[in-house]
Amino acid sequence: MTDLEADLRKAVRGEVGFDVTSRALTTMDASNYRRVPLGVVAPADADDVAAVLEVCRSHGVPVVARGGGTSIAGQATGTGVVLDFTRHMNRLLSVDPDSRTAVVQPGLVLDRLQEAAAPHGLRFGPDPSTHGRCTLGGMIGNNSCGSHSVAWGTTADSVSELDVVTARGRRLRLGQEWAGAPAGLRELVDGELARLRTGFPELPRRISGYALDALLPENRADVARSFCGSEGTLGILTEAVVRLVRAPRARALAVLGYADEGAAAEAAAGLLVHRPLTVEGMAADLVPSAAALPRGGAWLFVETGADSEGEARARAEEIVRAADVLDALVVTDPAGQRALWRIREDASGTATRMPGGTSRPPGAGGGTEAWPGWEDCAVPPPRLGAYLRDFRRLLGSHGLRGTPYGHFGDGCIHVRIDFDLLTAPGIARFRRFSEELADLVVAHGGSLSGEHGDGQARAELLPRMYGDDMVALFERTKALWDPDDLLNPGMLVRPAPLDSHLRFAVLPREPVDVAFGYPADGGDFSAAVRRCVGVAKCRTTTVSGPAVMCPSFRATGEEAHSTRGRARLLHEMLAGGVDGVAGVAGVDGVVTDGWRSAEVREALDLCLSCKGCRSDCPVGVDMATYKAEFLHHHYAGRRRPAGHYSMGRLPVWLRWVDRLRAAPVVNAVASVGPLAAVAKRLGGIAAERRIPRVATETFSRWWAARDARGTGDLVVLWPDTFTEHLSPSVGRAAVRVLEAAGLRVALPPTVHLAKPPVGDGRTVALDPVSLLRGRGRVCCGLTYVSTGQLDRARTVLGRTLDLMSPVLETPAPVVVLEPSCAAALRTDLPELLHDDPRAALLASRVLTFAEALERLAPDWRPPALDRPVVGQTHCHQHAVLGDTADRRLREAAGLTGELTGGCCGLAGNFGFEKGHFEVSEACAEEQLLPSVRRAPEDAVVLADGYSCRTQLEQLAGARGRHLAEVLAEGLPPEL
Repeated sequence: MTDLEADLRKAVRGEVGFDVTSRALTTMDASNYRRVPLGVVAPADADDVAAVLEVCRSHGVPVVARGGGTSIAGQATGTGVVLDFTRHMNRLLSVDPDSRTAVVQPGLVLDRLQEAAAPHGLRFGPDPSTHGRCTLGGMIGNNSCGSHSVAWGTTADSVSELDVVTARGRRLRLGQEWAGAPAGLRELVDGELARLRTGFPELPRRISGYALDALLPENRADVARSFCGSEGTLGILTEAVVRLVRAPRARALAVLGYADEGAAAEAAAGLLVHRPLTVEGMAADLVPSAAALPRGGAWLFVETGADSEGEARARAEEIVRAADVLDALVVTDPAGQRALWRIREDASGTATRMPGGTSRPPGAGGGTEAWPGWEDCAVPPPRLGAYLRDFRRLLGSHGLRGTPYGHFGDGCIHVRIDFDLLTAPGIARFRRFSEELADLVVAHGGSLSGEHGDGQARAELLPRMYGDDMVALFERTKALWDPDDLLNPGMLVRPAPLDSHLRFAVLPREPVDVAFGYPADGGDFSAAVRRCVGVAKCRTTTVSGPAVMCPSFRATGEEAHSTRGRARLLHEMLAGGVDGVAGVAGVDGVVTDGWRSAEVREALDLCLSCKGCRSDCPVGVDMATYKAEFLHHHYAGRRRPAGHYSMGRLPVWLRWVDRLRAAPVVNAVASVGPLAAVAKRLGGIAAERRIPRVATETFSRWWAARDARGTGDLVVLWPDTFTEHLSPSVGRAAVRVLEAAGLRVALPPTVHLAKPPVGDGRTVALDPVSLLRGRGRVCCGLTYVSTGQLDRARTVLGRTLDLMSPVLETPAPVVVLEPSCAAALRTDLPELLHDDPRAALLASRVLTFAEALERLAPDWRPPALDRPVVGQTHCHQHAVLGDTADRRLREAAGLTGELTGGCCGLAGNFGFEKGHFEVSEACAEEQLLPSVRRAPEDAVVLADGYSCRTQLEQLAGARGRHLAEVLAEGLPPEL
């Protein structure tokens, strides 16, 4: 233990972390930069903050304050001690409806304040798109704004008083009329009045530099306002009094369509006279599908507010009439508005992956990966159209691409640009472009930062905006507050060069040998890990609608168990070198033992492999795949956990149970407590779990004993392990419904056929070669993939493709009842066997039960059940398969009600593994179990996944059923 660490542990009551994981999690924020801290402290209170500053000052170690870690200019990274306020100093201390104020701690997430203020008809005005995870302290440090700034201004406009601890331990209460000002600040301002009155551009989004003009007498010498946007370089915030605004009772959203972003930008300033709440802009490049939007190539999202829905709509329609648009849409339904806003809020992540196929080679001038750095320049709103045209020309001159979007009403533009930050020529281009863009912004009367601060990304260029004399004044101000340069050095004043400390510089330049194909990342695992840019949507503490990501973070609240946290550890693992691919020379690596890293394993251990991040993460991080990849390498040539053998190879054990007709014996042993306890201990199964019963008659045996029926289109029904051995009733019900819909059902072959016909589960091959190769069963490989047994998974999937070859020579679709198995066939199969064209072909044939009925029997009408439903959309269905067909099928059958999002928490083997029960239960208690408890008595509990049904049974005593079972019960007896 270092002296610094020991001294901190003696001085503070909060947590002190100098371990690999704590440091790795805070090497980056959401910027292009990376710094490795010495350690992390989660202070318990203001006394802890003062103690940390005293200890670090005595050791000459800098201190960086960190909130949600979503800063995009590098200001939440540092080489000394990082203060994490999200763990303890995260409370809402009070809300006063009468004075419309709230008292908050710096680690409070904005959404928690909004939830507390809402019952009083109030809200905090600024609302960045990261509102579900950004903190009030970070917002004050950056002077954040958000989409409603045209109505309610920046964070500085909403701050009343601030409690601050200076680097030398003084506790100040900042406010107006010089309240809390450090010695010498007033004299400095009095001596520079002329410069301060003329040296700052007049525009609504001027965030760059220190807000020294707030200290002018005519501005009431507001020290608190001046402190906003100082990026933790002047003092450490410990408490804030913030002002709230009256929230409109009703809102309407006018979506205005324009030919292009230039036309939208030209129109934005003219709409401000109508006093809208927002004027947000984005172009078609950032929209996955424009189906929900009016006609156009770019759109303005203009929100209006009023006391009634009718009045809000009238205001929105007035704006539509005043706007020169191609097309328009006015939405008053709150759910519809949320869906549209989600498109805009995800833009910062969506913009990091640009269309255009695989990434260009390094040095080619850019690629499909796009990065921040010039994220939020702002110009006067009337100049926005002209600025965007010049900006586009500048991009083109450098061979770069980027898609502007953002706060058009305030003249503030966000953009991610496809800089090549991996090679020396690309980094040199990044610098040249940055310098020229800074000059362009200044030429248009703008600010280098309009929302997210200068940090390292822009501070070096502040002389171009303010001139050397004003920047020198900033430096003198910093010296008054922090004479030892202890707080966040290298930011805002005396900054590090904008092209130093780049996060990608530490990644290996050679490809890492991996099992999956990573087709969306050019086969490069490093590029896959680079996908995580720190947007931190995975850190939201609540989910709404169908969202899933990230259940383990919501259960634990630990950064290491978020998708972002795991990606950070994988990034550091690559930086430290893996399997002979060395890290970059001279890099301060954090994770140095590569694939063998215990820290990475522990972080991934609570990943449920729900795949929620694959769809919910704006940049499509697929942590389930990364986890499987890591486990594959981590346990190569080593003994695995018992659960990998018992549950990872579940298909093998269950087939042996079937062959030996041992189901009654297995079930009997599982029902005897002491015997079951021994079995669970040997199998690495949580003691709290009950071992599921094995079916005495498998689905295939039932199938073999029945007469073939149906004369319509052929469908091949996949006998997944769960349907085959654990819940054959689902398979029987599906056959009944599919045949009732006029389809002809077959099962995959069980022998290797040299040619069609398609087998039906009992076909016998006539050629000797096929007989010698033996019988087999198809398998999606799910349990092997989820436990990282990828060599075995490839073998199993290869045999499956051999069995399915005759099926693939026909047009027959493959219907898969278990969502996790369908997802494995759709994604894991082609990504793992990326060199076998049959894998992609089989993946393209996979249909869910509802998709099969909708596509192959469009005229069939399901039985009218007319009952409410409750339950949860399977996480893999949400993430990979989609549930649109299921929704339509339920509606056609009269099954009313919405299923919840989230994850059931069992997630295949996860919830059964030893040590996972508490997290598994917490995930179920988040949405699934409460919804079932609230449901009316006649509600049908829908759960298409075997894991979901098992979780419901074991934790709630509720019987969940597959949609096929529910529909089959409604069919006439003769069917």
